[in-house]
Amino acid sequence: MVTKRVADISAQETGTFAPALDLTINPRLPITAQIYEKLRRAIITLAMMPMEALSEKELSLQLGVSRTPVREALIRLADEGLIDILPQRGSFVAPIRLSDVEEAQFIRKSLEVAVAKRLAAGCSKHFLTEIKSNLYDQEKAVAAEALDQFRELDETFHRSFCEEASLSKSWRIIQSVKLQVDRVRYLNLPDPSHLRLLLQQHRAIVDAIEAGDVIAAGDNMTAHLRDVLLTARRLREEGVDLIEA
Repeated sequence: MVTKRVADISAQETGTFAPALDLTINPRLPITAQIYEKLRRAIITLAMMPMEALSEKELSLQLGVSRTPVREALIRLADEGLIDILPQRGSFVAPIRLSDVEEAQFIRKSLEVAVAKRLAAGCSKHFLTEIKSNLYDQEKAVAAEALDQFRELDETFHRSFCEEASLSKSWRIIQSVKLQVDRVRYLNLPDPSHLRLLLQQHRAIVDAIEAGDVIAAGDNMTAHLRDVLLTARRLREEGVDLIEA
């Protein structure tokens, strides 16, 4: 049975922030793509919890669509490691697997550290203006404890690095591997001190790039990306059942 996890329920059960589960579908747009995006977002933001059972029949009723596009969306999510489809048992939201987080961080660090170093070696004034504007908006989001807004600004922050370096394919690779990482990030988002730390790390990266300090840019990006892996390992050691080895 699919449980609609609104923010206050998720916060109560896991200590995390999660937006309400939105299953509204626009019949004028491609159905399968909408279902995939909505379920993907729900899983990443913990609106759908790890190990939660997913019923094709119930989802199709809630969405007001046939079971075929639901099945297609679930298969695509399974290919991305967000859903486990178990024969004779059904479909379940995949747990956050520490091994997946570690591999994703290895790939992400290899790419994003290299990108930060490239920008420190040379970037446009327009990029620096835009990224500082993003940091300002992050500061306002932290002050207002606007968690979902901060997440979106953080995503834009990292994507803009690849765009400035003309490495759009690298960003697509990063997006494809960091899905489990994003779920770990949602475990930490409600902590205001953690948000302030992320903002501080972002500023240090930008300062190094603006100063043309290639080594500092790489080191600061490395430290920033290491944070989520340390969080996952700590939560696993503490016995948080959302994370598997």
